[in-house]
Amino acid sequence: MSSRVVVTGMGMITAAGKNVGETWQKVTSGETAIDTITRFDISDFKASLAAEIKDFDPEQFVEEKKDVRRLDRYCHYSLAAVHEAVVSSGIDFKNDNNLDKTRCGVIFGSGVGGIETLETEITKYNEKGPSRVSPLYVPMLIANMAAGYISIKYGLEGYGFCPVTACATSAHAVGEAFRAIKHGYADIMIAGGGEAAITPSSIAGFQNMTALSNSSDKNTGLIAFDKRRSGFVMGEGSGALVLENYENAKKRGAVIYGEVVGYCANFDAYHITAPEPNGKGAVNAIISALKDAGLDKNQIGYINAHGTGTQINDRTETTAIKNVYGKDAYNIPVSSTKGVVGHMLGAAGAVETIFCLKAISDNLLPPTANLRESDPDCDLDYIPLYAREKKIDYALSTSLGFGATNAVLILGKI
Repeated sequence: MSSRVVVTGMGMITAAGKNVGETWQKVTSGETAIDTITRFDISDFKASLAAEIKDFDPEQFVEEKKDVRRLDRYCHYSLAAVHEAVVSSGIDFKNDNNLDKTRCGVIFGSGVGGIETLETEITKYNEKGPSRVSPLYVPMLIANMAAGYISIKYGLEGYGFCPVTACATSAHAVGEAFRAIKHGYADIMIAGGGEAAITPSSIAGFQNMTALSNSSDKNTGLIAFDKRRSGFVMGEGSGALVLENYENAKKRGAVIYGEVVGYCANFDAYHITAPEPNGKGAVNAIISALKDAGLDKNQIGYINAHGTGTQINDRTETTAIKNVYGKDAYNIPVSSTKGVVGHMLGAAGAVETIFCLKAISDNLLPPTANLRESDPDCDLDYIPLYAREKKIDYALSTSLGFGATNAVLILGKI
């Protein structure tokens, strides 16, 4: 027997805001948080933009001050988002003696993990030799440290692991947490992802594979579905959700922000970075997620697209939606929120899941920021420039990652 799965906690930190409310306000206003990179010297870089988090104090969210130095930046962001999600859930993991911690788990990932630590320690090694490499190098580097630290901080002993699936990472985390509760492996799960990849080698790598925008103007940096688009802009931060068995949430009188009703994870089986031209993987994932949810495709009121602003992604994703919906594709509002917060890689899916839940609860669909010039190949209803008031019951979020991996989540009103 399967259980209904609801969201009782939400948290995030992005360049647009240090919590859900601040970020959602910027996203719905279409006000971009993208700007010129300040974290390192960009004189020799072609890509000059990013969505950086400013004025952040990790000591508010890390248990021991000494642990701030023992955790990479992506863990700091993850802990901040989880803190907000747990507080909003009303669950006292530490002091509730009636809570079975073996039924509470964590699925939390990162696309690239501690890449800032990697750069720092490799530089030390090259300049000063092996004896100067930090003994904490490996635990700071690995992508599962956020999940591990979250479980330690809150004493969660149940089902959990760390997905690493590029830009689909945290969507997979939410989806697998949904399945864990639905099929009885857990009662409560913390799920999401964190990323801190605005570093010299990371920007250089994405730049040199021509994935990053070549614009120096923040308002034309990441312009999804616009014919002027030239690539994505790196974002950073974290998104976290508390998922819970519906009966459990109802019994304790929790505030319920929405319901996870469908999920699919699959592969294109096509190319390590490029999507299959007809969007085959995304098509199959959307159809499977709809089947999982028991919904007709036309019950979806809004699609939060992956929408990275690269030529190939936006064109292929448009084709995929058309291949699922046929002529009805033009009736469904679609937008990309990455033009405000940047592309947060492994954190993007969880953040965009929360945007879908907010769209449902607020009856407000976020716009595609700075979309001004339509592309004949991208001709759907992309909600350009301004948010749209619309009552919807279900929203769908797509996350499409390198390695030909895809995730689709469907969220519903409770």
